Amino acid sequence: MPPRPAGGSAAVIFEAAVLRQHQSPMRLETLTLEPPRPDEVRIRLVAAGVCHTDISVYAGHLTLPTPMILGHEGAGIVEEIGSQVGIVNIGDAVVMTYSSCGRCEYCSTGQPAFCTHWFALNFAGERSDGSVAACGEAGPVHTHFFGQSAFATHAIVNERNLIKVPTTLPLAGLAPLGCGIQTGAGAVFDSLQVAPGQSFACVGAGSVGLSAIMAARVCGAGAIIAIDRHPERLKLALELGATHTVHTPRDDLAEAILSITDGTGADHILDTTGIAELVAQAQVALARRGSLGVAAVGAKAAYTIDARRLMSMGQRLLGIVEGNTVPHVLLPRLIELHQQGRFPFDRLLRFYDFSEIDQAIADSRSGAVVKPVLLFPGGG
Repeated sequence: MPPRPAGGSAAVIFEAAVLRQHQSPMRLETLTLEPPRPDEVRIRLVAAGVCHTDISVYAGHLTLPTPMILGHEGAGIVEEIGSQVGIVNIGDAVVMTYSSCGRCEYCSTGQPAFCTHWFALNFAGERSDGSVAACGEAGPVHTHFFGQSAFATHAIVNERNLIKVPTTLPLAGLAPLGCGIQTGAGAVFDSLQVAPGQSFACVGAGSVGLSAIMAARVCGAGAIIAIDRHPERLKLALELGATHTVHTPRDDLAEAILSITDGTGADHILDTTGIAELVAQAQVALARRGSLGVAAVGAKAAYTIDARRLMSMGQRLLGIVEGNTVPHVLLPRLIELHQQGRFPFDRLLRFYDFSEIDQAIADSRSGAVVKPVLLFPGGG
């Protein structure tokens, strides 16, 4: 059954990048956006980061319903609020993050990344009642991707998706905080809980990995090891806090980490690639009582883990979603660290006009840019 628009009177005409078929360029279309419901907010987008999850859907690696508006690292200005909204007011600057229900046992205990309804709220492309917020000449368009569908000039979101930020800050540069940067930093701060002096290795030096590198430096980690196949990203990693680098086409991952750590292995390793072979090598390079965090899934969903090593060395294997963090706590902390010069995530960003969305995606896929950020017309 196709999604049904919820209806409403004060509709808004807006522009969105619509994915009508996987592996095909997105089309900029003019659509109608319904008004917010009592617990919802209408946002005028200023910017939106491009994340690898967007690209996975775009490429068909994650098959979701179409037509759909992707995008889940949005930032913008509150234009209209529902009657029950109490977190933000009209005119507030906000960063958007993933969606959670706020009522299940995980949400109520400060673990919204593990919300019981997480998949339905973030990947179904509709509200929990099956409705969508946008419609075009050809019919309804799936919205609410990660609760926001931010590849558009406007979005309807639940108030739980919003983190209010100071209007004095450059809002466009804050957009990627809501997913990729949050995931890397949260993995270090909240999931792995890297302590001063401990060794940390990150497999993959994209936006998630480099954010983890910066966070490890903030934690006072000892050896901070960046692992990637792009030499220019390894160079950037050194500038952002890494003490050592491993170039995977040239170096054996496990041997390199063991050499850097005098044979003991790394206390914490974070995989951001989803490459099964690299995860297996990472376990070999993990110290006794060490933690291996997995923050990505690649083409092979199954990993080979040495159960004897895991048990006899007391190692911990940890799945990580959105850093396993509370966005309303972490994002203000990251902004404060950035203002102190201790978390320069702005060095990961390259800006594109909204009309250049396909180029931004291509540059991200090729590795030419770490974090593309789309700028919307009149965004300010």
